[in-house]
Amino acid sequence: MDIARYIALEGPIGVGKTSLTKLLAEELGGTTLLEEVDTNPFLPKFYKDVKKFAFQTQLFFLLSRYQQQKEITQGDLFTRAIVSDYIFAKDKIFAYLNLDEDELGLYEQTFRLLDAQIPKPDLVIYLEASCDVLLDRIEKRNNEYESTITADYLQALVEAYNKYFFYYNDTPLLVVNTSEIDFVN
Repeated sequence: MDIARYIALEGPIGVGKTSLTKLLAEELGGTTLLEEVDTNPFLPKFYKDVKKFAFQTQLFFLLSRYQQQKEITQGDLFTRAIVSDYIFAKDKIFAYLNLDEDELGLYEQTFRLLDAQIPKPDLVIYLEASCDVLLDRIEKRNNEYESTITADYLQALVEAYNKYFFYYNDTPLLVVNTSEIDFVN
């Protein structure tokens, strides 16, 4: 059986993507490709005023993820596994949740131009958990900007992820419920 060379984990905030990504990369002797959340200067502002900072936050993430994903095509995919804590298409989940109609139109044009140049993972692992579990994990990791995430927003995000992955057929997909799994401890 061939080993997937590019594995991407996905799921809502607090589900354990980054923790499992690091564990899998270590187990496979591969490298990690981690989402650069902390470099987005708009993210803390977004959580304080979603409507005002949604577009800037989304555009920053889209371009940052694009730049990271382009590096995969220049890397050595034949010798080492790459394990990522996101898929490029995740950006659309957040865009449709947070942007207004005009912003979404501009976003879609930009996304389509960039998406055509991005490599697809050999395997996507979708991690899911209940909203209560996610809220508990978010609270425990104590990121200041995440402290304003509401249960309603998180529930809407979980529903958006579930809907997206219900119809997902771009690559092989493995769904794992992590409500009872703690990848941190």
